[in-house]
Amino acid sequence: MSENHVIAWTSDYSLKWSDFKAELNPAVFEDSHSAIKYGFTWTVNSDKVNDEVVFLIDSIKTVTEFHPLLSWVRESESNDNLLKHEQGHFDLAEMLRRDHNVVFENKFYHKVFETRGQNDAQRKQFAKLDSGKMISNELDELSLILAKNRKEYDAETEYGQNIPNQLKFTNIFKNLQP
Repeated sequence: MSENHVIAWTSDYSLKWSDFKAELNPAVFEDSHSAIKYGFTWTVNSDKVNDEVVFLIDSIKTVTEFHPLLSWVRESESNDNLLKHEQGHFDLAEMLRRDHNVVFENKFYHKVFETRGQNDAQRKQFAKLDSGKMISNELDELSLILAKNRKEYDAETEYGQNIPNQLKFTNIFKNLQP
C-alpha cells in the first residue's frame, strides 16, 4: 500500500490496526478515529434537444473509502473489540452508500440538464463540470447522513464497549455482499 492510498470498501477486506497511520491527538476523548469519505466517478453525455445543448448523466459509481493517513488509534487501547467497532464505521458508511444509490438514480438518471457555453467544446466541458458539482453536492448530503448515523452507532454501542449492541451491528454488517 502506498502512503497516499485509500482503502475502498470490499466485503473481503477487514481493517487492521496497521491501516491507522495518523498520529492521535492526546486531548481527544475517543480511543480511535476512522476517516471515511465517499468518492465517485461518472459518465456524462451531451446532446442537442430543440437546438439547445443539454447533458445527461449516464452512470454514477460511488465508493466508500477509508483514509489511513487521517485515521488513528490510541495504541494503549487498540484491541479486537475496538477494531470491530471501527470496521463497523466503515461498514455503516458502505450500507448508507448503497441505500443512497436510489437517490442518485431518482435525481440524475433519465433526466436532461441544461448546460452553458458558447460552442460545443465549451458546452461539453461545462456539462462535465456542472454534473460533477451536482453529484458532489449529493455526496455532501450523504456525508451528513453518515455523520448523524455514526454518532448514533457510537452512542448505541458505547464506542464498542457495549458488546451485545456491538455484536448486533456486526451481525447486520455481515449481510453486506459485494
